[in-house]
Amino acid sequence: MELLTATYREKIAGELSCLDRVIITGTLPQICHAQGMTSYLYSKGIRIFDYPKFAEPFKEELRSNAEQLAKDNGVEIEFVSKSHIRKEDLVKKVLDKRGTHIGLVHILSAMEACGSYKPWHDKQSGKTFLKGAQSKCLHYYFYFIDPYLGYGYVRVPTWCPFKLQVYINGHNILANELDKHGIKFSMIDNAFDYIEDFSKAQEICDNIDIKKIHKRLDQLAKTYCPIYSSFNQVYHWSIMQAEYATDIVFKKQEYLQSIYSELTATAIHTVKPDNIATFLGHKVDPRYQGEMGNNYNIRIEGSRIKHTMGKSSIKMYDKFSKILRIETTTNDVSFFKHYREVEHRNGTKTMQFAPLKKNIYSLTLLALLFKASNRRYLEFISAFDNKEAGRKRLDKITKSKQENNRNYKGFNLFSLQDLSLLITALRGEYNICGFRNKDLRMRLPMFNAGKISRLIKRLKVFGLIKKAGKTYKYYLTRLGKELIITAEKLKETVLIPALNY
Repeated sequence: MELLTATYREKIAGELSCLDRVIITGTLPQICHAQGMTSYLYSKGIRIFDYPKFAEPFKEELRSNAEQLAKDNGVEIEFVSKSHIRKEDLVKKVLDKRGTHIGLVHILSAMEACGSYKPWHDKQSGKTFLKGAQSKCLHYYFYFIDPYLGYGYVRVPTWCPFKLQVYINGHNILANELDKHGIKFSMIDNAFDYIEDFSKAQEICDNIDIKKIHKRLDQLAKTYCPIYSSFNQVYHWSIMQAEYATDIVFKKQEYLQSIYSELTATAIHTVKPDNIATFLGHKVDPRYQGEMGNNYNIRIEGSRIKHTMGKSSIKMYDKFSKILRIETTTNDVSFFKHYREVEHRNGTKTMQFAPLKKNIYSLTLLALLFKASNRRYLEFISAFDNKEAGRKRLDKITKSKQENNRNYKGFNLFSLQDLSLLITALRGEYNICGFRNKDLRMRLPMFNAGKISRLIKRLKVFGLIKKAGKTYKYYLTRLGKELIITAEKLKETVLIPALNY
């Protein structure tokens, strides 16, 4: 299929796929769960009910460290007393005055919820131990500009078990690398609206060094949460949230705006749950209990359509009316699977598709999976804005055709039988795995096997599907995808509204 980027190549300045917002959590393995902390206290000869007394000095040490960092860097610690105040707005004011040179930018503090433990004595077993609990403690937000990571922050709780949260952005890493390579660029917020060499920028994005990120995270922990060394452990870094953006940068705002409204209007009506699952590399399972759906809203940066499946989503928006951004996001990386070695409880190992691990070294694989998701979405929307091609091909698919001395009637988009067949063939899982006679028969119980076979032959004759090698599986062709999207749009935006009186 000719992608949108090829269709409008003369109006596009460049394309870039890059990690965007990434939130990483840091945990101390031995004490990050109640049982581990209980064992640690016993090993140190500390009574379980003395746990608050044990944790108090660490709180004071972190407070002193924050005050010393503020003094050394000439910043003041700003306490945020109300939850509706956006921390980013406070930091932006400081950045506007300070500039973007490397170093500590600002320190915010706030009383926020945190996971903790409480002492517990079980009268039945006679055992004393710690149980998980929710509490509130003072948190410090250290905003920094790092020579490799760029702008970000570290969230440090002042109460045990000291679970850190670090925000970084792949576009900031790229900006620093472009500077080092002497490549000119300009940014709007977290997006590049100009890069001197887009291909070189993409090469840098594809080779972001996770070891460097790991090293910088360890350094951030050492600087902003030095008390972890008291436990003789190092932080284990896991992916809490990740976003991956594909930006198509248009030369002028009017170029994007001339097609964007058509793209969003069509996507709202044509993207179904099975399509959403397909974009994200899944199939719709009848046992799936999570939420799925589409959402459209208008923001300052531009209008956005978002397709959600559980804790993952894919969205499209016109960032500052100039950049068409397709972005895959997840709050649970284990939602995505890949082929890897799996160790079983009995000690055996097998190679199979299994959930992605949450440690930061999965970022490389996650980026590849996200990039594929964005690509599938781009292919889907590329079939929308094709009015001229549609007019030329209308006769081809509606008029009868002869093959091997046999006539095959054309497709009637107003025929319930034809429309049902076409829309069924568009189901997302078939786009990845193809479909067979029995797959369509399950979805179209009113047709028997012979009828489905004749319909498949008809689809093949008109060039709407193609056979996969020596199998009995069929896949949609480019023409097939375009026709079926048109059929769905016709049904949702014309037929149903017109008859809804």
